[in-house]
Amino acid sequence: MPDNLFQGLFDTALTNTIAPGAFLLCVGVSLILGLLLCAMTLWRSHFSRSLAVTLAILPAVVCVVILMVNGNVGTGVAVAGAFNLVRFRSAPGSAREIGALFVAMGTGLITGMGYLGYGALFTLILGGAMMLYNALSLRPWAQNTPERTLHITIPEDLDYAGVFDPVLHQYARRYSLTQVKTTNMGSLFKLTYDLTLKDPSQEKRFIDQLRLRNGNLEISLGHQDTSAAAL
Repeated sequence: MPDNLFQGLFDTALTNTIAPGAFLLCVGVSLILGLLLCAMTLWRSHFSRSLAVTLAILPAVVCVVILMVNGNVGTGVAVAGAFNLVRFRSAPGSAREIGALFVAMGTGLITGMGYLGYGALFTLILGGAMMLYNALSLRPWAQNTPERTLHITIPEDLDYAGVFDPVLHQYARRYSLTQVKTTNMGSLFKLTYDLTLKDPSQEKRFIDQLRLRNGNLEISLGHQDTSAAAL
């Protein structure tokens, strides 16, 4: 195998070349930590398959990028711009998914800098924290205060200001109108509320009371964290 096989075409005598063994070690550790982080993040959680694959390989990708930058400021700025372009081309995700991706990127950055022990420690600490938070979110006391997103369709001639407040005040602990938009060529309005129900068992009565005020048009009530698009 030629000695210059792993050297860049534009390298100079002052350029530090990464040894193949060190490169394989960093990438291998990044892949192992990515799999570990993926398993710890998905524990007792529901994520898409694409997110699981992304969490498994993202540390290795970031590790290779950091290894190739290798102190070059110009290359580092170009890489930062490339990551920004990729971010705008991706689908929006929930806060938990974005946090998991940031942890994966942090793991890859640490291993790419050569601190393999710190990368493993970082993965164990952050992965354990996410497992703990996922377990706490499944506790009965955490499920007794469900947060919901409510969509109400009303005719265009209905003045929606305050018309649903009595019902919302009766069945919701808190609520706020977050969005109003027209639909069906402007003949209908669609209202979006974020609210916390007082009693989840009263959902049917809650929706029935809303139907009496919106002319029996479409009503949708769902969990806030399920409306985000999968990555």
